[in-house]
Amino acid sequence: MSRRLEDARILMYSHDTFGLGHLRRCRAIAHALVEDYRGLNILIISGATIAGAFDYRARVDFVKIPSVIKLRNGEYTSLASHIDLHETLKMRESSIRHTAETFQPDIFIVDKEPMGLKGEVEDTLAYLKARGTVLVLGLREIMDAPHLLEAEWKKNSIMQKIDQYYDSVWVYGPPDFYDPLIGLDVPASLRRKMDFVGFLQRSVSRGKTSINARKDNYILVTTGGGDGSDLVHDVMNAYEADPTLTQKALVVLGPYMPAAERAKLVQKGEAIPYIEVIEFDNHMEELIDSATGVVAMGGYNTYCEILSFDKPALIVPRVKPREEQLLRAQRASELGLVDMLLPEQSVDPTIMAEALKRLPSRQPPSKSGGNMRLEGLDHISQTVGRWIDGRGSHLSLVGAE
Repeated sequence: MSRRLEDARILMYSHDTFGLGHLRRCRAIAHALVEDYRGLNILIISGATIAGAFDYRARVDFVKIPSVIKLRNGEYTSLASHIDLHETLKMRESSIRHTAETFQPDIFIVDKEPMGLKGEVEDTLAYLKARGTVLVLGLREIMDAPHLLEAEWKKNSIMQKIDQYYDSVWVYGPPDFYDPLIGLDVPASLRRKMDFVGFLQRSVSRGKTSINARKDNYILVTTGGGDGSDLVHDVMNAYEADPTLTQKALVVLGPYMPAAERAKLVQKGEAIPYIEVIEFDNHMEELIDSATGVVAMGGYNTYCEILSFDKPALIVPRVKPREEQLLRAQRASELGLVDMLLPEQSVDPTIMAEALKRLPSRQPPSKSGGNMRLEGLDHISQTVGRWIDGRGSHLSLVGAE
């Protein structure tokens, strides 16, 4: 059921330094909102190098800002090696501000980085706050281990700034799954702004078919952006070590995997009859929906897809530099929603082969776990509708539950 809104505008920001998680989350929210409200226009500011590789619905568009890459040690560098990081950040900051001034949004939604990469959004937040835009921070249900997040936020007074600028903080998960600010000293005023919207449900896009769509019985091995080569090696080693492992597998390497690593895995996969390797697919939802089971590192988007399409899953989380995937996998495994192996278990071909053989007959999450509420997009849509209806009174419904 779609309602007419008179020219409402939402601006979204996704810093996207590595991987596709932030952009895919913004895109899912944007598509759900324009489907629910005709007359709503959404613009996504993204630093993802392949922001243009995805299709966008009518009334959803994106502005690409210069890309910055996150290195394995957590530091950043410019994608264009001849431009230094400081200049790149200045360009990004001014593009973000200029876009906000020209687009004049009713609502500005910032994904995960409260002040943007290296503080690049703070100037825009101050500008938009002064003109009455509703400012929303969207947080994953798990950010990181509390001691790591606290150290990161303390040095830039992030907690105080969130409270100062933002009208609302959406947590993309249900309250009984995890609290992203657990173990941190959160001011009561900020706690009141937190709205646990639920997981963001995913669906297969209408009319678009993946060129890799298959009808056979396969498990999908997906690593997200591209730092999952260890997991793919572990899966291939299990196939090489155990001739009784004959389950077909489709392996998606991710668009950011280094070329040398990708070439090595493609070559290794070619020697294993049950494995097909592809580099990237911009319709991952379709591949997950058709799979018998999923093997993944368990980033936020993949986890939402596993729940949305109700697939048996084996999660081997990344454990450093961030602990987000580890915490999510532990919690989901504790609730009986997924099976989990730690990287030191996954590297043992015997353990991995047994886990892969068990996967297709594992109960799906809906049968094995408790309440998996996937109502995030509906909840967000209702909230946005209320705010925009109340625009006359300066979007006075902000924060009023």
